[in-house]
Amino acid sequence: MPELPDITVYVEALEARILGRVLRTVRRNGPFLLRTAVPPLDAAIGREITEVRRVGKRIALATRGGPWLVLHLMIAGRLHWRAAGAPLKGKNALAAFDFDDGSLVLTEAGSKRRASLHVVDDAGLAALDPGGLEVAGADPGEFAARLTRGNHTLKRALTDPRLLSGIGNAYSDEILHRAGLSPVGLTQKLAPGEMARLQRACEAVLAEWTGRLRAEAGEGFPEKVTAFRPEMAVHGKFGQPCPVCGTAVQRIRYASNETNYCPRCQTGGRVLADRALSRLLKKDWPRTIEELEEKRGPQGPR
Repeated sequence: MPELPDITVYVEALEARILGRVLRTVRRNGPFLLRTAVPPLDAAIGREITEVRRVGKRIALATRGGPWLVLHLMIAGRLHWRAAGAPLKGKNALAAFDFDDGSLVLTEAGSKRRASLHVVDDAGLAALDPGGLEVAGADPGEFAARLTRGNHTLKRALTDPRLLSGIGNAYSDEILHRAGLSPVGLTQKLAPGEMARLQRACEAVLAEWTGRLRAEAGEGFPEKVTAFRPEMAVHGKFGQPCPVCGTAVQRIRYASNETNYCPRCQTGGRVLADRALSRLLKKDWPRTIEELEEKRGPQGPR
């Protein structure tokens, strides 16, 4: 799912292309994208785009005197800038927002249609905002207060949009690795120094990746939006060496997501239980780096 750095770069690219331009029409390929009925989508047609805003992981387009168009890309949704009137080719093409000098095309890979478009007024836009704290420049006391509202794992807290804005599965892995904290550590158990370290890691990782993605896109439109990048330290790097200590990156899998971490840098050498595999292996599940390496043998991590 595109997260704060990706959405920020999308917003900047859209500002350069559609701010001050008139939305001529919206073409849809199927009925599933639009999730609202009032105001009607037609209420935005023929109006100038006056603002492009990030709202958590959503992108909101303001129209002069009309409604907001709010896009949520979910996991597989992506945006593309095409020639004006570009056809909606293929089953992955969901919609096109047409302007005089180009078309913003929304695609979604896979068979599940989770990406959404909401047409809302100001009150509706506020209702779509989960209210997470913007990390950049946040007051340390407010940051700590948000995370300790409940006693949740750090992974869950970082990715809760009601607590912090724009952080998802990928960048939470990178943040926790940078901070040297376990993904299953509890928020109310953090020492003051650990809380400060976590806040610094949040700010640094998000700022660094926003800058990196901005430089990658340059003057073009960001077309390589992905949660898996070779420069990442641990996310998507299961079995590969940690760039800090060389220990094989481990993972915890659950549903369609996974958490990636370095057991030496983040968990004191402890291998965290993978819910499915640890239950299957029971006593054979390795609990330390040494046990894990012994079970894998001389061939190393797979």
